[in-house]
Amino acid sequence: MAMVSTVFINPFSQEAKELVKASGDLDRIMEEDARLLNIIEYTRGQRLDDDSRIPGSLWEFAIKRIEWYLEKKGYQRYQPGYYRFLFNPQIAEFDVITFYVLAQAIGAKFNPNSRESRIFMESEAEIVKERLLRIESRERERVISKILREMLDSETPHWTQLEKLLENRRIKLTELILKDGEVILDKSATGRTQQVINAIREKIIPALIVQETQEYLYKVHEMAAKIEPHPILTRLAEKIRERISREFFIPKKTGARTIKASKLDFDAFPPCIKNTIKGVRAGNRNDAIVLLLTGFLSYARLYPSVFKDRKPHKVSDFDPTLNITLNEILPMIYEAADNCEPPLFQDDPQEKLNITAKLGFGLHETPSLENEGETKWYTPMSCEKIKIHLPVVCKPDSLCEKIQNPLTYYNRKRWQKKRKNEGGDKDIPRGNTRR
Repeated sequence: MAMVSTVFINPFSQEAKELVKASGDLDRIMEEDARLLNIIEYTRGQRLDDDSRIPGSLWEFAIKRIEWYLEKKGYQRYQPGYYRFLFNPQIAEFDVITFYVLAQAIGAKFNPNSRESRIFMESEAEIVKERLLRIESRERERVISKILREMLDSETPHWTQLEKLLENRRIKLTELILKDGEVILDKSATGRTQQVINAIREKIIPALIVQETQEYLYKVHEMAAKIEPHPILTRLAEKIRERISREFFIPKKTGARTIKASKLDFDAFPPCIKNTIKGVRAGNRNDAIVLLLTGFLSYARLYPSVFKDRKPHKVSDFDPTLNITLNEILPMIYEAADNCEPPLFQDDPQEKLNITAKLGFGLHETPSLENEGETKWYTPMSCEKIKIHLPVVCKPDSLCEKIQNPLTYYNRKRWQKKRKNEGGDKDIPRGNTRR
């Protein structure tokens, strides 16, 4: 097997940077490149039956790079045969230029903590992992050793050189093998210890590259505040936003029914939610507002199909600017908190931070993209838990008997209303209401 250049894995190597410097004018990234097409055409296993799936220019390559990750993450539409070229080492020169074009477009247009930036970094990590896995084992060891020397100057760095990775939880200190403060990443050990080191070596490379990518995005974003970015980068950023938004905002078809995000419909709320919004007394306020209402309103407005799709997401996947969260969802939660007796925040202001935490933004006064991911976005309480912990708001109606989560009630009630408006509801599909 031919030797693999570390440029194929590490876009921050000196060789990679030299390639980017020599790449020429940005205006040329939209031009068709015969060499790029030739490499793709002769990539083993590459499907060539659909011209729209074959990138002929660096501009199209950049979009395909993001598209690969979105489709792979989505599973259902993923067809790996169209993306074999991404794992052909001969594509390295084009790939590293494309990486920097993408990073500059996204960094200039979007906040480094935005949905677009996060997806770009996640996609880079996945590409690196898969490329390493596809390299023959002995060659992979050589490539990893060289990259460690490129990025850490040694295969036995002091643990403080990995401080940022530890702070950002890209790796855990407990995963590392230390000796006198140095992280052991070389091939000197034997047996079980060497197996552990091999696993660490393969995990630390993507983590290092993503950390460097994040820092580069911050630099680009700061520079864009002072200097107007190239129009091509702005256009590419909008194209990337459009492609990512299409992935998250298209209606999710589930059998005969479609559940999609839309403005909240108060009439379709279950009794427990309506009673919570009216206000509850001390003793029930915290659980009702923070645990029940926050999860229900946020998912009902942004991601009502969570129990059908069964895919974890973040709020910014559906509300990238947090405009809906800040101007629609939170005001309703805060109003319900004020309706409590006594008003919830009047004697328990800490609960405002807990509401933000339940939305996935950590313990902060209000949600911010910079803090997203510090906590998880909690789904609504189940009906069983509501009966146990909040019996004061649980006043079941006939539909509640068939439902096990207030969000499922909401989706079903909306469907019933839609069918009734369309001229009858006798054939409403039942689906799986056990949530």
